[in-house]
Formats: sequence, C-alpha cells, structure tokens
Amino acid sequence: MPAPVRPSACPGLLRIVPALDGGICRIKLPGGVLRSVQARAIAEAARHCANGVLELTNRSNLQIRGVLPGQEGTLIDALLGAGLGPRVAAADDVRNLLLSPAAGLDPQARMDLRPLAGQLLDLLQDSPALQTLSAKFALQLDGGEALAMREHPHDLWLAAEDERHLLLGLAGCPNDAPLARIEAPQALELVRQLLLLFLELATPEQSRMRQLLGHISPDELLRRLQARLNFPLQPPPANWQPAATVERTPAGIYPQAQNGLCMVAAGARLGRLHAEQLLALAELSERHGDGELRLTPWQGLLLGNVPEASAGELLSALGDLGLLVRADEPLLGLVACTGSAACARGLSDSKRHALHLAELLRASHARPQVHLSACPRSCASARVQPYTLLASTPEHYQLYQRTPETPGFGRLLAPAMTIDQVGAWFARQHPAGTPDA
Repeated sequence: MPAPVRPSACPGLLRIVPALDGGICRIKLPGGVLRSVQARAIAEAARHCANGVLELTNRSNLQIRGVLPGQEGTLIDALLGAGLGPRVAAADDVRNLLLSPAAGLDPQARMDLRPLAGQLLDLLQDSPALQTLSAKFALQLDGGEALAMREHPHDLWLAAEDERHLLLGLAGCPNDAPLARIEAPQALELVRQLLLLFLELATPEQSRMRQLLGHISPDELLRRLQARLNFPLQPPPANWQPAATVERTPAGIYPQAQNGLCMVAAGARLGRLHAEQLLALAELSERHGDGELRLTPWQGLLLGNVPEASAGELLSALGDLGLLVRADEPLLGLVACTGSAACARGLSDSKRHALHLAELLRASHARPQVHLSACPRSCASARVQPYTLLASTPEHYQLYQRTPETPGFGRLLAPAMTIDQVGAWFARQHPAGTPDA
C-alpha cells in the first residue's frame, strides 16, 4: 500500500493521532458492518497494542483508544490483515458513507441501498481525484428505514422516494429540502459528477458542501451539474417528507422484513466497549445471527437475521455483557465526549459526569436526550441534541435547548450548573413519561 498518508487532525486506520490516554485509531466500516472474524481481530489487536478500550462513533465506525507507543505499526498490520483498511492508503479518509444499520432488513424500507453503497465506496476508493476530498466530507444513503439517523449534516445525501426513484439533497440547502429526483440506476454517475464538480468549484477553504453553497446558489450548482449529465434531473416532489424514524436510541427486539427473523439492538455505555465485550459479541453474532455486527450512529449495535425464537435469549445475553437493552435506560439518551480524562481540549470529565447524571435521571424517571460536551467542538454528536451541556468550568456546564430559530446548540437556559443541579432541573421539567421539548 503506497504512502504517505496525508496530514489531518482526524484519526484513521493508517494515521494514529495522539490523545492523553494514548493513540486513537479509527476504523471505517463499509455500511457500518463488522464481520465476526474482523471483530475478533480488532479485539485482539486492542488487547495487545492498546488499552483494550473501543469506541463506537456517531457515523457507525469504530475507534481503538490507548494505542501504546511503538505499537502503531503492529496494530495497523493486524487491521489490514483482517481486511479492515482501504485498497490504497489515500482512500482511507474518504470512505465516509452512512447507511441505516437495518438496511436490507427493515420492513419499512422503500429500497435496499446496500448495492449502491458498495458501488459508491468503490468509486471513492478507485478515483484518485476524489481522494482529495476532506476527511470530514460525508455521504448518506436513506432507504426509508425506521431504524435510521436522519439528523446528521451530510454533505450529500440520497433518499429513496419509492422503489425506483432517489432524491438528491445537499447540506446547506434551505430546510434540508431535496434538489432533484433521479432514477435509481443513475445514482452512481450523479454522485461521480457532483463530487468532481464540487472539487472544481470549491476553494481550499471550502472543504464542505455547506461552505461552497455559501458562495454559489443550489440552483446554479444544479445547473452546472445538469450540463455534465446525459440524463435529466427531474424536479423533486412538492412537500416531500422523509420516512418516519425512531425518536430515541434503539434498544430491544425489532421486526424484520424476512419471515421468522428479527433484529436485536443494544446501546454501548456512552459509546464504549472493551475488547472482551467485542469478543463475546462476535460469538453471539454467530450463535444467534448471521455473523455480523452492524454498528449504529447512536453508538450502539444491531444484530440482524436473528430467529424470533432466540431473540429474547440474545437480548438477555447482551444485557449480561453490560450493554443497554432496556428502552427506558437513561444512558440511552445521553451522549458524552471523551472529556478531560483523555482529551487535552476537554474542560470537564464529561463521561464521568454523564454517568452521574444517568443515576439522577434513573431516580427521577426523567428521560431527556442530552449531549455533554467538554469543549465547543462537539466531537461526540454530529447532530444537535434536544439539550446540550457545554462545560464552562471543570464542574459546571451551560445548559442549552435546541430551538428552530436559534443556530448552534440553541437557546441558553442556564450559564452555569453542576450536574446535581442539572439532574434536579430535568426532574422538574421532565416528569416521568413526558417527551423532550
């Protein structure tokens, strides 16, 4: 595999970046799918080359934390040997494509977009011109699944209108409305030409689609795109709405499109697993499912093709492993960054505080969805949660509430609160059974 790997602050499989607890190695999983044999390889590598701590990311990828000094090469070789890397080094950064963890299984889906996802990942890896895209530039495919995350600000997205048509959308368009409608077989060429056009038009400072659309209108971009295509871009349907999706982090047993089978979902405690848990999960996926672990953008996982008769046993086993399997578990509604325990930019120990907040919520029966961020960068959540706690001192947080009219985290409700005060506030504002505001 040719070198070098380009500089970036983002970790990758081939670029291990330092943190207070050691190096971070990010493994990008095609469609979020991890085969059991690969899961074992990651777990063993994390045990021998790092501290055994694994993180599930909000884009359905996986990170190994605490990589030991001098073990970087051994770790990378082990992961490449398990087929977890790109075909060429320069392509690692651009393999950013989010798919529903229930793609091909969800009974609500309008279209199975897994074949298109494979084609797009091949396009990104095999096109040298596209390998210059930002490491943060991302694509999303939405097949209409109920188990889907639709609040990520992806640069380019395609959503299934029905079983034959896709709608094109771009980050930065008003109200996230689609721009055009195409036939499904036209999608690959559409994306190819749109990405090449983006690279032609964008300045070095415009690394994301939203930044480009601040200087060129969506209509003008669409006009230039049409000139490169040999098929028409159809107008999108009026008043289109995306398919309904789950409102909270999935946990439990879900119906599957295939008869006699179901899906079982669980959350990881604040997005973290240990290598020993991953080893056990690999074995469970083979015993009860199809030998695959599907990572979710809620920092959890899903096992599909589980016989209905054994779903309860599997869910119980996941709970015994320390995963979150009850829909009323308050930790399922909390997202926390690494915090000051492992990040030099972190002002507070956000993960420790999240665990304490979960205890308070468990006692009060309030179940808000909250993002705890130890600095303004908001690494742990790519979407704005209903509530955000932004550290202002090592023990205090600013409390924000998301509102349609206020950008960023939303409206500031309190400038400085301890976690105990936050817990008491949610107990008053969210009595048991009331939804997030």
